[in-house]
Amino acid sequence: MKYVAKFMLMLLLVGFNSAACKEAQKVDSSLITPDQLVSMKNDIVLIDVRTPEEYAAGHLENAVNINLYDDDFKSQLEAIDKSKAVAVYCKVGGRSAKAADIIKEIGFTEVYDLEGGILNWEEKGMKTVK
Repeated sequence: MKYVAKFMLMLLLVGFNSAACKEAQKVDSSLITPDQLVSMKNDIVLIDVRTPEEYAAGHLENAVNINLYDDDFKSQLEAIDKSKAVAVYCKVGGRSAKAADIIKEIGFTEVYDLEGGILNWEEKGMKTVK
């Protein structure tokens, strides 16, 4: 009986540990900092998911504007080679997080999201273009 109790306790602990590991895996590792983006900038497709008006007011160099709220958002993404790494950004990170999920759903395998959006970029003193 003593061994059965120990065995049950061990199973219980393994179960909790497994649940904790699964919870840790849910953390989105695709968020990148402005500094990380700078180091990868030449090797990725950079997508600004804001409105055309926001894009015109200032955007990251070499970024393409594909507005998340366009009806044909997904079809515009289909023009991009899915084997290439993609980084998305918006103003503060809400829209780009949604866009990153959509981009992953349609088959892109390497998708990054600029943490804090273009505001974080600018707060770090990094340049935008108009």
